[in-house]
Amino acid sequence: MDKIANKTILNNGIRILSKKIPHARSVSMGVWVNVGARDETPSENGLSHFIEHMIFKGTKKRSALQIAKEFDSIGGNTNAFTTMENTCYHAKVMDTHLDTMVDILSDIFLYSAFESIEVEKERAVIFQEIAMAEDTPEEYIHTLSGHTYWGDNPLGQSILGSRENILSFETETIRGFFSRLYQPERILISIAGNVEHDHFVNLVRQQFESVKASNSLPARTTPTGQSKVAIHSRELEQIHICMGTKGLSITDPKRYAFSLINTILGGNMSSRLFQQIRENRGLAYSIYSFISSHVDTGMCGVYVGVDPKNAKEAIEVILIEILKLKKIPVDSTELRSAKEYTKGNLMLASESIDSQMVRLAQNEIHFGRYIRLQEVVNKIEEVTADDIIDLASTLFDNDQLAITLLGPVPDKKAYEDILTAHG
Repeated sequence: MDKIANKTILNNGIRILSKKIPHARSVSMGVWVNVGARDETPSENGLSHFIEHMIFKGTKKRSALQIAKEFDSIGGNTNAFTTMENTCYHAKVMDTHLDTMVDILSDIFLYSAFESIEVEKERAVIFQEIAMAEDTPEEYIHTLSGHTYWGDNPLGQSILGSRENILSFETETIRGFFSRLYQPERILISIAGNVEHDHFVNLVRQQFESVKASNSLPARTTPTGQSKVAIHSRELEQIHICMGTKGLSITDPKRYAFSLINTILGGNMSSRLFQQIRENRGLAYSIYSFISSHVDTGMCGVYVGVDPKNAKEAIEVILIEILKLKKIPVDSTELRSAKEYTKGNLMLASESIDSQMVRLAQNEIHFGRYIRLQEVVNKIEEVTADDIIDLASTLFDNDQLAITLLGPVPDKKAYEDILTAHG
């Protein structure tokens, strides 16, 4: 049974959520901050990600090595990630080591030293991370595509930031951003596993109730997607293509139909794009559609990597399949398959303690409540073929279709003509 979550709000506004899973022998904890790359000014771009790295580089009482050794000594693992809208510092240990995990995570989150010598070391590490991303075309094209579609809005920035910005960040810059944006109202702590809520709250309260609020937080601006073609020439064996068009926000009531559209279009091996482009035509090894949703807007995208001579054909096929979703109702068999696939992924993920921790936090951040799995399943089942065609007709409007190409692209105008022809 999908048990309900427990929630406590500390006096300063920090939210604590837990979900007890008695049969588990582990606990997965995350300290979440509702701050990401879209909350950065152009000169700050990359700071959220830089802080994510620096959190593990030493506190007033622990060095970076001590932090690593203490987690290793209890057989645990810890990491962090930054997105456009959130940063999460997480760890997973055996339930018998809960108190130790809370102590370490609290220490590194609340008392990181951000020492200048560690900033210099991590600067070099992040340079390598940027280089690694740029050396991976299938990954890098998504960063480029975001800028093509969202333009100069912060959603179009790289989460990693630019090399110029990374060079400019100093200890005081990092501390200032941290104290200004890491406010109690944006902090949430979630845990899933074999844990008692009251005990966990008592552990966390001792550490986090001292966090004080300060200045008001910056507002997020909602951008409109752009229709354009962006070429990034590079000597590669393939042309990597990312196409983006209108999507939905994370909280949009039509998000269930949106998820099914993504599955049908290019979300799995039986999807229309996979079958048409890879299986039937042999144009690509990697082809998929994806959803990028935020609190107030979103994008629906398609990625494909192809031989340069097949790039135009691949784009044409993608546009044809998108048009079909707008014009021809999905038959009952295909819709049923998409629903079962979506529900299956949801249920399989629910068996992971880490996924349960993430889901706890994301439900609270976006909806302010815990959403049971059965509620989601019911909403998926309610989607009809009419819902699919109505939403596709609304979203797949070519006045917001952006095409980004990375590789040996000789003729930009040819792709602009494709965009015009399908406008």
